Amino acid sequence: MPVAPADGAELEYDLPDTNRAILNILEDFGSERARQDDTQKAILNILDDFGDEKRRLEEMQRAVLNILDDSGEERSRQRMTLRALQNILDDFGDEKRRLEETQRAIINILDDFEDEKGKVEEVNAELRREVSERTAAEQALRDKTEALGRSNAELEQFAYVASHDLQEPLRMVSSYVQLFEKRYAGQVDAQAQKYIDYAVEGAKRMQALIGGLLEFSRVGRVDEPAALVDTGAVLDQALQNLRSAIEESHAVVTRGPLPTLSMNAARLAQVFQNLVGNAVKFRRPDEAPAVHVSCLPREEEWLFAVRDNGIGIDPQYRERIFVIFRRLHTRAEYPGTGIGLSICKKIIERHGGRIWVESGTGAGSSFLFTLPRKGGY
Repeated sequence: MPVAPADGAELEYDLPDTNRAILNILEDFGSERARQDDTQKAILNILDDFGDEKRRLEEMQRAVLNILDDSGEERSRQRMTLRALQNILDDFGDEKRRLEETQRAIINILDDFEDEKGKVEEVNAELRREVSERTAAEQALRDKTEALGRSNAELEQFAYVASHDLQEPLRMVSSYVQLFEKRYAGQVDAQAQKYIDYAVEGAKRMQALIGGLLEFSRVGRVDEPAALVDTGAVLDQALQNLRSAIEESHAVVTRGPLPTLSMNAARLAQVFQNLVGNAVKFRRPDEAPAVHVSCLPREEEWLFAVRDNGIGIDPQYRERIFVIFRRLHTRAEYPGTGIGLSICKKIIERHGGRIWVESGTGAGSSFLFTLPRKGGY
């Protein structure tokens, strides 16, 4: 660096300092040159990248120009197609969601169906078991019914044959005992006469029992003719048969309107005769019998009633009185065989009806029975 003298003399240079300054300048210049080279390289790289990007932009521009070069009509069609495709895609999305929801619902239904199917199979199995048991029970009932029918038929046949065949020897015994009584009347002592009376009474009672059993066995053995009958006229016939008992007891028998129906008249007369006869027989000792016969129409049947003011029947015996040979009183109190109500029951049931009693001890009795209305009025 130059040094100026105080007196204005010529400048003098210090060489070492000058050299260092020059070197420093050169070094700064080199560094700057290097920086310029780096900058230039960076610029070149940028230009290269810009060239690549420019080419891509040009390609995109050409593609856009190609699209823009299409006619307006084509672009309109394309826009419409795109909108249609978009709508289809939107609809497809909605449909897909609905299908998914439907699928889930179906899966739930199938799950529920499997549960219900299991329950139904259990119920079906139980029903099959019950049907099988019921079928077996019905078959067993049919077998027992057939066996009972055969047994009843055999019993009726036996009762008929026995009662029919027993009548002749019994009649012979009764006849000879009565003949003995007449021939030797007054010739035997009191004890012997008592024995003879027992024998005669026993023979008569046996004849009555056998006659009743024979009559019971005859009911329903053959097809009995049925015709339209006036039940009022049939009742008149039964009362005529009971005239002696009615007059002796001073009984009063009244009636309501009675219908015409299809039935065997003789069997219906038997029913009336037994029921009215019992009403007269089982009377109170201090009161004359009062009997009323009536009938009411029902939807498919007639309801008959024979009511009395007699001694009545204990409710516990309402079924027993219809059993053959079952009696509630001794023969000394009320004579009879215990067959009459059994015959009534058999006749009524054979004609499609039923019979029962409503009563109480000392309150009189009401015997009711039904008969079908078919063919009647």
